[in-house]
Amino acid sequence: MLYKVKLKNADESVLLDANIYEWLTSDPYLAKVDFINNLRKHSSGCAVFQKTWKKSDGSFKTETIYLHKLIAEKFLANTKTKVDNLVGARNNNKLDCRLENIIYRSRAVASRKRKTSSKTGYTGVYPENQRFRAVISMNGKAMHIGMYDTPEEAAIAYNRKSREIYGDSGKLNVIKRQKGDGSFEEVTA
Repeated sequence: MLYKVKLKNADESVLLDANIYEWLTSDPYLAKVDFINNLRKHSSGCAVFQKTWKKSDGSFKTETIYLHKLIAEKFLANTKTKVDNLVGARNNNKLDCRLENIIYRSRAVASRKRKTSSKTGYTGVYPENQRFRAVISMNGKAMHIGMYDTPEEAAIAYNRKSREIYGDSGKLNVIKRQKGDGSFEEVTA
């Protein structure tokens, strides 16, 4: 069974497996703080529980628990290694907290999966003199892939090289293509 838990500050929900939902609602501490009903969307896109507590000295302490990390530590601790020690989402949806979607991965893979800051909207694609350069990073160094007439062509070239070098752990650009009927489809070509 799949549970959808509405976030307090967004019109989105977190996806949870039944066994995870049961644990989150039955664990004494998590039940006491009403963890499941106080999940919010963090600025990073993941689900988070935050509560500020007043300490005996009058100061305040903020407790922050990231849902995906909590689940990984409880249910996937045996898959964590010295290198693969950062929690991520296989499908890049940080609100999909089902066990099949949560994974420990290396800092390098996590870096490749980050959202692009390129003005073209595509990772590894940069405008240059009326054309578009495709570049990929390998062993900490930029590798020139080629020059292309459109950002989409450069993104496709980046995707091919990413698959070649990194396989399934590489980042792929989602490219919007116009279909014959005028609508758009998303491809990773």
